[in-house]
Parts: sequence; C-alpha cells; structure tokens
Amino acid sequence: MQFDRKDKDDAQLLALYKTLLYPRMVEEKMLILLRQGRIGKWFSGIGQEAIAVGSTLAMQSDEYILPMHRNLGVFTSRNIPLKKLMAQWQGKISGFTKGRDRSFHFGTQEYKIIGMISHLGPQMALADGIALADLIANKQHATLVFTGEGATSEGDFHEAINVASVWNLPVIFLIENNGYGLSTPINEQFNCKHLVDRAIGYGIEGIQLDGNNILEVYDKLSEIAASIRQNPRPVLIECLTFRMRGHEEASGTKYVPQHLFDEWTKKDPVKNFEDYLITQNILNDELIASIKSKFKTDIEQEVEAAFNEQEPIANPTTELDDMYAPYNQKVVAPTSAQTEKRYLDAITDGLREGMQRYDNLVIMGQDIAEYGGAFKITDGFVSQFGKARVRNTPICESAIVGAGLGLSINGYKAVVEMQFADFVTCGFNQIINNLAKTHYRWGEKADVVVRMPTGAGTGAGPFHSQSNEAWFTKTPGLKVVYPAFPYDAKGLLIAAIEDPNPVIYFEHKYLYRSLIGNVPDGYYTVEIGKANVLKQGEQLTIITYGLGVHWALEYLNTHPEISATLVDLVSLQPWDKEAVATAVKATGRVIILHEDTLSNGFGAELAAWIGEHCFTNLDAPVLRCTSLDTAIPMSKVLEDSFLAKHRLAQTVEKILAY
Repeated sequence: MQFDRKDKDDAQLLALYKTLLYPRMVEEKMLILLRQGRIGKWFSGIGQEAIAVGSTLAMQSDEYILPMHRNLGVFTSRNIPLKKLMAQWQGKISGFTKGRDRSFHFGTQEYKIIGMISHLGPQMALADGIALADLIANKQHATLVFTGEGATSEGDFHEAINVASVWNLPVIFLIENNGYGLSTPINEQFNCKHLVDRAIGYGIEGIQLDGNNILEVYDKLSEIAASIRQNPRPVLIECLTFRMRGHEEASGTKYVPQHLFDEWTKKDPVKNFEDYLITQNILNDELIASIKSKFKTDIEQEVEAAFNEQEPIANPTTELDDMYAPYNQKVVAPTSAQTEKRYLDAITDGLREGMQRYDNLVIMGQDIAEYGGAFKITDGFVSQFGKARVRNTPICESAIVGAGLGLSINGYKAVVEMQFADFVTCGFNQIINNLAKTHYRWGEKADVVVRMPTGAGTGAGPFHSQSNEAWFTKTPGLKVVYPAFPYDAKGLLIAAIEDPNPVIYFEHKYLYRSLIGNVPDGYYTVEIGKANVLKQGEQLTIITYGLGVHWALEYLNTHPEISATLVDLVSLQPWDKEAVATAVKATGRVIILHEDTLSNGFGAELAAWIGEHCFTNLDAPVLRCTSLDTAIPMSKVLEDSFLAKHRLAQTVEKILAY
C-alpha cells in the first residue's frame, strides 16, 4: 500500500492515525462485550475504518453525512462521546432514540449525521433533499451519503443518483464495496466489472479508490467536496475494501474463502498506516503503546458509564405523544370575502397561499412545473415562484418522498404530489418507514405533505381509481385528511403545510371540476381532526368522508322523509371521536359509508370504536356501506356496481327495519 503525505505535517498525520485507531479499538471492545454476553448484537466495520474516517474528516462539520451500520468511524470522527453512542447501542434512555431503535438507526442534528433505516437504500434520497435545500439557499455545502455494494441493486440507488444528476445536486454517493451482501458475493450481486462504471449511465463522474488507504480516501474526498461546493453536481465514489467479520457477528464468515482473508489482512488500513508512520519517524512502539493505553482507559470508562445509565421507563402516554412532533394548531379564521370556486381551484389557492407564506416551501411532482400538473392544479406556479421551488421530477416516487424528508431535515417544507394516489405504492417505504417513524425514533420532524389525487367515478380502472386511505390511517406517525368541499380543501391544505408532521392529503379527482362552493380569499386554515356535522336528524346517523359525503347528501335530499344526522369526518387521522359519539347517541342507528372496499377499510376501525365505546346507545348493529372487495373496474356499468353508492339505499332500508 502506497501512501502519499503530500503537504501534511507530522501533527496532521498523527491526528489521522489516532482518529483511525480509535474506532478500531472501540470495535475490539464491543467484540469482547459480545462474547461476555453484555451486548446482544454488533455490526462490525473492522477493516473498513479508513473509508468512514477519511471521508468524514474531508467534510466540513456543518455538512450532513448519512452513514450505514458499519460506519462507526463517522460517528467517532464527528466527536460524538462514546458514552452517548454506547447508551444508544444499549437502548438506554440517554441514547439518541431513547431505546426505541437499534445501533446506528438514528440521526442527530447536533452532529449533522442522519442514520439509516434497515431498508438500506432510502437514505440516498434523503441526501438529495438535504443537498437541494443547500442549493436553493445558496449554501456552498456538500452532502455525503454511504451505501453498500448490495444496496446498489435497489431501485432507491438508481432513483437517488438519477435525481441528483438531473438536478445537479452536490452529493457524494459513496459505495463501500466490501465483497459480500451478508453471504452473497459480488459476482452474484451485479454483472458489471466495477460499480463505479455505473456513473457513466447517469452522466456523472465516477471514481474508484483504495478504501483501505486513509490518505487516498481523505485527499480525494477533500478534493471532490471542495469542488462540488463551488460547482454543484453529484459524484459517485466506489471504495474497494473487505468485510473482515460477519454481516453481524452471529452470521459468521464460513462462506468466505480463506485466501480472501489472507489477502485482505495484508491490506489492514490501521496496521498499514501505522507502519507507514513508523517509517516517517512519526510513530514508534512507545508512542503507539501510550496512545493505545489512553484509548483503552477512556473506552473502558465511557462504556461502563453507559451501562450505568438509566433504562427507559415505559409510559404509554409519552410513547403515543412522541409519534408526532409537538404542534398545537391555531386555526386561522377567514377574514376575506368569499368567491365561488371549483374544488380544484380551492386546492390551487391553498398551495399558492402556502408558497407565499413559506418561502422555504418546495413543491415537487411529475409534470407540475410548466405543464401545471396532470390536473393543472399548479398551472402558472413556475412563473410566480420559480423552478427552484416548483420542481418537475423524474418518475421516481420513492426518491421524491425521500427528498421531501431531506428538505425537512435541512430546514425546508415540502409538498409532494402523487400524480395519482395509486402510484404511491412506489414510494410506500419512504412514507411508512421514514416519514412516519422519524420523529418517534430520534425526535426529528418530517415536514412533508403528500398530495393524493384519489378515487373512482371517472372510469379510470384499477390503477387510477383506488381508494387507499386505509393503508395510511393504520400507520402511527402520519396524519390523514380528506376534504369533501372546496372550503375544506383549501383550509386543510394550508393547515397540512403549517403542520410540521407528515400529512397525507387526499383529494378526490371526481370532485375537481364537478363541485363548486364558496371559498374565502386569502389565508385561513381548517382544524385537522375536526369533523363537520352537515345534517341533524333522529332516525339514523351516516358517517362518511370524501365522495361519500355527496352520495349521502344526494340520497337524503331525495328522501326528505328520512331524518338523518350526517357526519363528514374531514380528517381520518386523527379523527373526531367526540363528534362521532354525539351523533351515535342522537340516533342509535349508524351507517358508515365510504368509497373504499369493505374488508379492513377505515370503516372497520370506526365500527369497532363505536361498538366498544357507544354500545349502550345502539338500537341496531353498526352497518358498513362500502365498495365491493374487488379491484376497481373500468366499465361504467361495472364501476357503478362496484361503488358503495349502489348499495346505500338498501343499507338505509336495512338499518331502519331494526
């Protein structure tokens, strides 16, 4: 291994050595603790320290790094106290996640480190969003994100690099090619000669480095980071290294041929750099022993101090509260005159008001810029707010939701448009495992609104008409709203933008141009979690939302002989339990009406809650009037038969017969 010190003085080289050695010694201590049964799991980065340490030292302290679970050197090089790290690994209350997540699955704004989730690839899109925030704010910053050679097979890898390339984002994508994804060797993971060659397909620079050479990693990453701060663009780095331990210690290494261990042992990054510094008369045996002795003492003290830290105390109220960033909505009442507007135009107004109020709000989606979106909701926004904040995206829902979270982490707000709610499946992981869980895991807000054009009635078939709100109402950490009228559509969207928590905003496509209502001009909000009682009656209660509200109104208006209470939930998570309980008690008969299918639709949760909390007020079973348990057909005849509206009259007759 050849080292080139360039212009570094002895003190700098010695500091590099200490920073490289420290995580190695911490790891060696962890392996001892594992054998003693004092810790239960460990993901070892022994043999790969030069990558984490060299790249981290190349970054400025206020620049974000997004590491993986074998990158202890990132955390120690950023000078996070070992006691704090150890408390995290042990699930102590003083750890970064308060015992809620494991190992390096956490972030910290103090040290500008954003840890991974177990799904490996999604953090690359977060790096895009972080870098985008810097780019818009004209900060000359770089962002560094790690991935392994195995995760390069995931779609998230492609999506994130493609977005960074198209948008010229200052991101360093660093692949640690350590030979194996758990037990799968690289020849069974990809068929290109070098992973760095993939840069060609994205039109970006690709550089391959000896990942075990601390000076090569540090110098090259310093050079690249300095360059992209001045000339923003992504760069792909492949660092060649080897995993000397198992994927985690329990998995072992029996699947690895011995000759690979023999070969890579000779390339040990710590030992080789140590030998080099001896030849440079910077190190000698006595100094090495002194450094190691001090590190050993410090590590022992920090580790034992962490073991003595307090365990979490289970408090269900605290746990529930921490799913969401603290926020008390202050409803802004309308003060301006009202104008008759279509449902679609109310959404446009809400977006415009949000963009005017928050100069750190970015909206992203397919075709939303000059074209104005598939439904023209953002028509004219580019000329008013500029392309930096109104961004056409490639077709990559996962990367864009992830970029929204990255924007939030770096001080921005984001609205992400799904062209159709059905397409959200391609971004499901980011919503369910990143947006929803981030605050609970490490206390960071996820200030992202996901707009969801939803629903049937237009003959669009199985892939453009689904009602999928129940996928999200059962996910803690998300808020879900579903306006039925133009007034609510505007006020709820502004409220969702205000809220620092992730909000899934459903908007019904059928209502876009078919529904008109009075909408106040200017800025106002609607309370998230508050239902509207549209009619008061005595015979039965209909609880519904979205297009179901209009089905119910149409039916009741044509049947004036029926005295019904009609509740429009407006918000599905949280939902208005008080309004529902009051309506149930008023009539004793309840129909839950929704466009979604029967089995496990949101109505099932409502019915269960009413049965549990309002049983003594019921004069009949709670009935659900829903769409069929099938995919949504295209034909109007079949679609009409599918929809819950087709069974509403029959359901009303049934409940009144009790």
